[in-house]
Amino acid sequence: MHMKINNTKLALAIVAATSALVVAGPAQAGKTLDAIKARGELVCGVNTGLAGFSAADSQGKWSGLDVDVCRAIAAAVLSDGNKVKFVPLTAQQRFTALQSGEIDILSRNTTWTLTRDASLGLSFVGITYYDGQGFMVPVKTKVKSAKQLKNATVCVQAGTTTEKNLTDYSRTNNLNVKPIVFEKQEAATGAYFSGRCVAYTTDASGLASTRNKDAKDPKEHVILPELISKEPLGPVVRRGDDEWFAIAKWVIYGLVESEEYGITQDNVDKLKADSKDPVVMRILGTSEDTGKLLGLDKDWMARAVKTVGNYGEIFERNVGPKTSLALPRGINAQWNKGGLMYAPPVR
Repeated sequence: MHMKINNTKLALAIVAATSALVVAGPAQAGKTLDAIKARGELVCGVNTGLAGFSAADSQGKWSGLDVDVCRAIAAAVLSDGNKVKFVPLTAQQRFTALQSGEIDILSRNTTWTLTRDASLGLSFVGITYYDGQGFMVPVKTKVKSAKQLKNATVCVQAGTTTEKNLTDYSRTNNLNVKPIVFEKQEAATGAYFSGRCVAYTTDASGLASTRNKDAKDPKEHVILPELISKEPLGPVVRRGDDEWFAIAKWVIYGLVESEEYGITQDNVDKLKADSKDPVVMRILGTSEDTGKLLGLDKDWMARAVKTVGNYGEIFERNVGPKTSLALPRGINAQWNKGGLMYAPPVR
């Protein structure tokens, strides 16, 4: 009797394994990808205006690190990085817009947390910028440390991790900070620069962007040295469409791995034609067709890099040391150069 049961279990296991082998193969397009192709454009939710990450110029052309992520995805799935509709969203609007289907992906300097990941019906697809929350104060205050902000008024935006982190930091350090909360970022920064608050707090990258863009004289404001939180920023998609989740995730990983293996916007065509490096050939689709596993063609990653460059190029162009934000690579450097940027292999 025991032998019969074991044989039955073995047979079921073999059937299951065989079935898994049968279904493995080219991916079927998910409903989100189908909708994007039918529409002819990717709808991407972005910040209303954060220099270096997502901001529109006077002609309405969007640029920034978060913007380039969406352009790369559009290039991969629609063969054209310009086929993107950018929808500016406040911090409080962003998740509802994604949940309701108003946008296909949210690429808006958004922190990955357990609560957001587990309770909103959404999935984070990767980390495109490792950040941390900081404080900015006028130089004239002579404040040198966040721990000197006892009883101080601090401007902060509602609906952000920043707001809760400020409360936690104040309580932990017995600072009795008095938050002044605003729904829109522009209102919070405007209040700070008008002198309504002693300090302004947000992600350190956002502080650099705000100081450069909105201060009458950036030299009159200092970003304090403390970072009081971990803020891993990255794009978000709706839960329930595994195919779209996989595409967004692997475009980001591909951009990171392209930098690691020296594939750039300028040399991608030459490498595609001449490279004999097995990893480069896989990424660019000249030896293996990884695209079919995602429901895409074999040139998906080559187009993404050709459109916006690899991750390092995106960083340097939008927020790096030679830009007005002048942010160092720091922990956003590649894993083999002392940073945290480490992508699973495209293979």
